[in-house]
Amino acid sequence: MDFWQLLDTTIIGLGYELVDWERSGKSALLRIFVDKPGGISIDECAQISHHLSRVLAVAGVNYDRLEVSSPGLDRVLRKEQDFVRFIGEKARVKLRVALDGQRNFIGILRAVNDGKLELEVDGKLLAFELGNLEKTRLVPNI
Repeated sequence: MDFWQLLDTTIIGLGYELVDWERSGKSALLRIFVDKPGGISIDECAQISHHLSRVLAVAGVNYDRLEVSSPGLDRVLRKEQDFVRFIGEKARVKLRVALDGQRNFIGILRAVNDGKLELEVDGKLLAFELGNLEKTRLVPNI
């Protein structure tokens, strides 16, 4: 089982969604982003952290510090279901391989079909292969 699967299985088992994770090389900080419909509380993050610390110890995962938090207003979109969930929202998309010389786009998520994301940018509908997305984040509507 790879690391993503370990985290995802554990967090789903607790009733939450794994949004993303990152690791800082210098301090060996392991940061896990979790969510659930309606948002997640600090107490829930603490409970997940406590449970994860035991799971990671058993799995032999080395880290100095574990942080569990909500994904925030500018949450990362990784899975196809994330894109579907946030159809109609504004997002910032960074591509691995440029499209017409451009890698960064901001637009409205319109659809996800056949492994492609449709993004409305300045009134034009663009389609990106999901495999070409390097990073996609929601743009907070403040």
